[in-house]
Amino acid sequence: ALETLKMFEKKESRVKSAAATNLSFLYYLENELAQAANYADLAVNSDRYNPAALTNKGNTLFASGDYEKTAEFYKEALRNDSSCTEALYNLGLTYKKLNRIDEALDCFLKLHAILQNSAQVLYQIANLYELMEDPSQAMEWLLQLISVVPTDPNVLAKLGKLYDNEGDKSQAFHYYYESYRYFPSNIEVIEWLGAYYID
Repeated sequence: ALETLKMFEKKESRVKSAAATNLSFLYYLENELAQAANYADLAVNSDRYNPAALTNKGNTLFASGDYEKTAEFYKEALRNDSSCTEALYNLGLTYKKLNRIDEALDCFLKLHAILQNSAQVLYQIANLYELMEDPSQAMEWLLQLISVVPTDPNVLAKLGKLYDNEGDKSQAFHYYYESYRYFPSNIEVIEWLGAYYID
């Protein structure tokens, strides 16, 4: 794939931008961040209005920990294409890293309107409500999430924990037990169930 894409590097700017965008993404997946950044720069310089190129540039900056600059590239990608869901998702993650929880939540709620059954988006919304110390909202979003992925043991355990924190032992037991059914090796879940049976 890399060899094929490199053949397009010398073509006119739009083709070059598309090839460089894909090369950047492939290097990013291989965790070769310097190469990914080089091709992201080439893609952006070839076509400043390419949202995928801007998103890749943001991704390389995210990996290096420069979150303020990262957000700028994702926002620019969204200005060029408001339906660029990858940029919107990554912008939400960036705001989360910057501890700008309300802005992160806004990004994920917008995404939820576009991708209603996305497990990742539902999880991020639930997690943000948990960070905001709003367990009832977190539980509500996690319940939506298990309607999409009913066999995820981590989500079931998280629901069990939240119900336990709220003092609802029977609901906590239900979700912890379901989590155990799908993944019987989680020590935390086993410990909780053991303590529940002792009580």
